[in-house]
Amino acid sequence: MDDARNAKTMASRDERSTDRLTTTTTTTTIGIARVSRERKTRSGRVKDRLAMRATPASAQAAATAVKVRRRRRDAATRDERTDARGRRDAETDEGATRWTRMGTQGGTALISTTAEWRALKEHFANEIDKTHLRDLIADAKRCEELVIESDGVYCDFARQRVTHDTMTKLYDLARAAGVKEKINAMFNGEAINSTENRAVLHVATRAPKDKVINVDGKNVVPDVHDVLDKIKDFSERVRNGEWVGETGKPLKDVVAIGIGGSFLGPLFVHTSLRTNPEAADEARGRQLRFLANVDPVDVARSLNGLDPETTLVIVVSKTFTTAETMLNARTVRAWIRASLGEAAVSKHMVAISTNLKLVEEFGIDPDNAFAFWDWVGGRYSVCSAVGMLPLSLQYGYDTMEQFLKGAWSMDQHFANAPFEKNLPLTLGMLSVWNVSFLDCPARAILPYTQALAKLAPHIQQVAMESNGKGVAIDGTPLDYETGEIDFGEPGTNGQHSFYQLIHQGRTIPCDFIGIIKSQQSVYLKGEIVSNHDELMCNFFAQADALAVGKSAIELRAESCPDALIPHKTFTGNRPSLSILLPELNAYTTGQLLSLYEHRVATQGFVWGLNSFDQWGVELGKVLASRVRTSMNSKRTKGEIMTPGDGFNPSTTALLNRYLAGKAKLIYPEPKDVFPCDLIDGDECRPPTSYV
Repeated sequence: MDDARNAKTMASRDERSTDRLTTTTTTTTIGIARVSRERKTRSGRVKDRLAMRATPASAQAAATAVKVRRRRRDAATRDERTDARGRRDAETDEGATRWTRMGTQGGTALISTTAEWRALKEHFANEIDKTHLRDLIADAKRCEELVIESDGVYCDFARQRVTHDTMTKLYDLARAAGVKEKINAMFNGEAINSTENRAVLHVATRAPKDKVINVDGKNVVPDVHDVLDKIKDFSERVRNGEWVGETGKPLKDVVAIGIGGSFLGPLFVHTSLRTNPEAADEARGRQLRFLANVDPVDVARSLNGLDPETTLVIVVSKTFTTAETMLNARTVRAWIRASLGEAAVSKHMVAISTNLKLVEEFGIDPDNAFAFWDWVGGRYSVCSAVGMLPLSLQYGYDTMEQFLKGAWSMDQHFANAPFEKNLPLTLGMLSVWNVSFLDCPARAILPYTQALAKLAPHIQQVAMESNGKGVAIDGTPLDYETGEIDFGEPGTNGQHSFYQLIHQGRTIPCDFIGIIKSQQSVYLKGEIVSNHDELMCNFFAQADALAVGKSAIELRAESCPDALIPHKTFTGNRPSLSILLPELNAYTTGQLLSLYEHRVATQGFVWGLNSFDQWGVELGKVLASRVRTSMNSKRTKGEIMTPGDGFNPSTTALLNRYLAGKAKLIYPEPKDVFPCDLIDGDECRPPTSYV
């Protein structure tokens, strides 16, 4: 019986897969060929490095020759891959037309099969690779052309390795990819997140009341403003002392519990506004803290010095099931209960969630739950209640309304400006150029203001979770690189950390972000310039140093010893762009957020990705659940892991070392307990005891 059923199932599977057989065979062949090519490439690169080491006196010439050989090899590899895919009608205009038509609905054509993509490859090999930025930035007309300004946000990208012709070809590529059609589809509420069948409408969270944005035939803007009105009312009642805690004291301290987009975006905005004079004045006497990591150390630090009587906790979880967030929420709930009793939870904890049933079961009044929607992705949610509630409690709703207006200003620019004057789109195309044509693996985000210290961590998630994909939106494996590794540090901190690498190591395009009017002004008598001017001198100098470099001829003219010339030579020709904001306030912070969000979307639109799902984060969660079950069992029984538990030998050994190295811990029957009630030892101290 079972054999018959299995045979029937297998036959059905064979039938369904017949039409995929040719594709599978081709993919396998391509994979085998790719392994061979990669081995040859690695071998060639080893030879390149040995050749460079053998001739230190001509290191610069050797490095240039190596780069040329690598690019030729990489170009040949990409051409072979494209040929293996049959080029998919790319030899005719029909191929590009098909891509444009199918861009928002899925399909099989990759953007690399278009004539526009090939034109850019040829343009790089025949023109750009033969130029140097020290010559390009000497062209005044070119520098004037490579500037875009939108509502006070000024961007100079003259230090990118592009010419007027390059930009024309990049905009042609955007048109071939159907970028305008995809932007319209996003703003019109179409389900462009096809793997989850969802609209992508974070722009609706900052839309004015009179706008109409439909999802499934319904205008969602009134729903957005219902939530915003609720946030305004609640935040004002808390701030003016009308809403008080269990003992009647005002709630002046807020702890927001969330992870990923529920944490990084709001933290970026909070850090940006902390030292803005107007925002700081509104926040006087108040504290806002974020608890994200499930590590109890983060709990300890987040609650350190807080009084439960004056603390309001916001639990941010759309489903109210996020493992890390809910464990932290239960821990903080235990902290509140221990001090104030069971009834205090409803006065000291509120939720941002759509699961009202679980919210109520947790002990939070459903009336104190703030909604958001499945068409707002976590990393794009800072303008929803996820960011607006805690930030309005800290800085006042009026301040945060300016933040929404700034974001909406850039949204409208992105939706309506022509390509050649469209700032987010242009920056997105430059990133495509740097990643897919110049083979740059990373991007450094370098704000010359300490207030933007948390911008790079937020954009790490926005960009890398969005575009860190290996297949197109229809599941077709990509034959080109996508995404970049984002990192960064503020101003001169980064100069004394990783600038050595970006000047003389790998080529990493840089975003320099400067502020014309500092949030804080310091000028000491006797100094040549103010503190902020000193900072900005570095902002201007570093971009030029990367672009121009310093040659051996210049070093010899300065009487540099011959032995040091190779070490002091800067090749230059390293791309960057410079963004200037008039000042850093709520409005310009909103503009900056929207600029990067839409820049990332543009890259995904061109590469043919779904930039709005994140399946890559799921596997680790599933495996962690399995480890959790096993750990509970071993802790309870006082046992160690064995091969029979199903983990590989390495993981088994690691788990056993961990289990043996901790204080003895046997889990009791399930109940809410605070860590120090569970682990009896001098090393365990309640969070409020840390000074």
